[in-house]
Amino acid sequence: MNTPRFGLPNILVAQAHKEITHNESLSRIDALLHMAVVGAATTPPDLSVSDAGKCWLVAAPAIGVWQGQEKSVACWNGGSWDMIAPTSGMTIWHEQQQIALRFRAGAWRQATPVNSPQGG
Repeated sequence: MNTPRFGLPNILVAQAHKEITHNESLSRIDALLHMAVVGAATTPPDLSVSDAGKCWLVAAPAIGVWQGQEKSVACWNGGSWDMIAPTSGMTIWHEQQQIALRFRAGAWRQATPVNSPQGG
């Protein structure tokens, strides 16, 4: 059983190896908090263990292990990809474009910047 919004795995009563479930949840929370993506790509980049924590938006048409994951956020955990399905209102920072993106109406859209206060 997972949490309803972000699919974080719950620890079950009498579960063996609870640390695996707990660590998986921490890894997903680490990716979700103040989420930033390096960029968007259709295919996974070649990464090493030292690249753990880097994330990408999965663009269409995705291929390889990203196939069928378009619009998701792919986060490298040092050995494999954690796929995070977007939820309405999710906001990410796009490092290459230096813009905030928000997921709404089934698509990633540039977030509307807040105007500076004027007139006192």
